Order: sequence, then C-alpha cells, then structure tokens
Amino acid sequence: MTTTTPAPAAAESVQLGERRRRYANYHRPWWFRAFITTEFLIIALLALVWLWATVSVENFSGPLTVRYLLLDIAPLMMIALPMTLVIITGQIDLSVASIMGLSSVLVGIFHVEWGLSIPVAGALAILVGVLCGGLNGFLVAYVKLPSLAVTIGTMALFRGIAVGLLGTTALTDFDPEWTSLATSSLGESRVPAVVVPVVVLIAVFAVLLHFTPFGRGLYDIGHNEEAARFSGVNVARSQMTTFILSGAVSALAGIFYTLRFGNSRGDNATGLELEVIAAVLLGGVLIFGGRGALHGVIAGVLLIGVISSALRLEGVTVNVINIIIGVLLIASVMAPQIVSGLQRWRPGKEKR
Repeated sequence: MTTTTPAPAAAESVQLGERRRRYANYHRPWWFRAFITTEFLIIALLALVWLWATVSVENFSGPLTVRYLLLDIAPLMMIALPMTLVIITGQIDLSVASIMGLSSVLVGIFHVEWGLSIPVAGALAILVGVLCGGLNGFLVAYVKLPSLAVTIGTMALFRGIAVGLLGTTALTDFDPEWTSLATSSLGESRVPAVVVPVVVLIAVFAVLLHFTPFGRGLYDIGHNEEAARFSGVNVARSQMTTFILSGAVSALAGIFYTLRFGNSRGDNATGLELEVIAAVLLGGVLIFGGRGALHGVIAGVLLIGVISSALRLEGVTVNVINIIIGVLLIASVMAPQIVSGLQRWRPGKEKR
C-alpha cells in the first residue's frame, strides 16, 4: 500500500511557510517595517498630491471643492470597503457599478412610479442588491466558477436589466426632502452629512476585517484556499458573505447616487468599477489575494478623488482622467512587487 501525507500536515507546512514569509523582515528596524509598505507609500503620495493641488490648482483649497470632493468619493469609498474583502480572498467583483445602476432604477420605479416612500424603496433596492451579490457568491463559492468570468457576465446582466426597465427614460420626481438630505451638510460646516454613514461603514468593515476570526479567515483563503479549508475556515461561506456584502453596499451606494443627482437612469455609475478596483489595488491590496489593509484602501480612494478633482479644475477632460486612472491601476499592480524588493534588499555587509 502507498501512503500519502495527511492534508492537515500539508496545511501546517503551508502555514509555516506563510509565517516565515510574514516574519522574514523582522531583522529590520521597526521604522523600516512600519514605513516601507505599500500603504505608507500611498499615504505619502496622497499628501504630496494634496500639497501640489493646494499650491498649484486654483480654487482647490476652497471649502466648496473639499465638499464636492467628499460627495464624489462617497460611493467610491462605500464600494471599496467590501471590494477589499473580495480581493483579499483572491476573487474580484466587476458587477458593482451595474448593481449601483440597477439599484438606482429600482429606487426610481418604486418611489416615483409606485409611490412607495424612499426608506421602503431603498430597503427593497438593497434586498435586490443582496440577491445580486448572492448570485455572484453562489456561482463562485459553490459552483466553483471563476469570479472574473462570473462578474463580467453579471455586470452585463444587471446593467441590461437596468437599461431594459427604463430604456432611455430618466425618473426625476423624487421627494425634495430626501434629495436635499443627500447633499446636506453637518451643521454650519461644509462637510457633507453622508460622511457620517461612510465613517460608520469604515469602522464596521475595519473591525470585521482586522479584528474578527472571519477577517483572519479571509487572509488565509487568499494565501492558500486549501490550507484555509483544512485549518477550519468555511471557505465557501466566507466567499459567499463577501459577495453579498459587495452587492448590498453597492445597492446602498446606488441609492445615495440617485438621491444626490436627483435622477434615476439605467446608465448611472457606468464605469465606476474601474475606479473602485484601481483604488483598492492602489491602496496595497494584492490582486492575487492574502494581503491588504483598509487604511491603505482609504488612502487610495482619497488619492483618486484628489487627482480627479484637481484635474477637472484644470480643465482636463474625462477621457484623459480615465487614462490616468488606468495608469494608476497598472502601477498599483506593480507596486507590491517593488515594495517587496525594497523589503528584501540588504545594504552593504548584510548581503550574503
């Protein structure tokens, strides 16, 4: 009879290798380990770009610019949070902008045409977002289809349903009380009120990812799915949960998008998935999974928002801004390799 190494032993071997890689740089000074990271580099780049825009771009430092910057990045920040969880597990969700568009259409139909209140219409739209995310999660986690192929298909499916429901029509007769609330400010300040729910979401996802067994399991899945399974992580359920969260938050972002602009259209938020993925990867989340932190993602979202806002004030067209975001997306994929090389580098006599 032939014998094989038990699966738990293989899992322990993989985990040992991961621990060695994780602590390989502990011979470095603490400041090197803390600051030579992708997240810190993005935070530093954000500070430099903000300084450049403040000094060089007319009206950038004005209170209205900051207000509209925060309004613009609010839906981007919302969706980037669950997208971080999805990518850490080694998957991707390209359907988020289409779920936003579908949510926008449904809120318009439920409120304007059916006469339902905004809270009820919004709750139903979020429920549909959960179902959309559940469909993605089921096909990826249980049917074992590639998430890239699945979400490309559902991206077209959800957008097609949204456009099919309204065609080229736009619904605009929303309750002024709710559209005003979406763009209102906190007290006498210029800070948009939407910052409050966004900060709450950031806190929830930060705790979920960094301080719970569920979050640690997501990193294990991204490192090695088979080892995570033998370590007791319910891989399918975890992946399903991340896609459901992605669908629900995308629908919530679609509701805010609709109320902010006061219109419901099937093509709302088209192309936003590019900015979301660029922000997440730019923030240090590894495209192959297993690595990333929310503070880097937050900096990535802010960086894209600042660049877009400054370039618009300079009269740069949307097409050029999209090109720049595409370049940033490529750079964000390369950045972890560059940082990894810097962390492995040993000067002078430390070389062996």
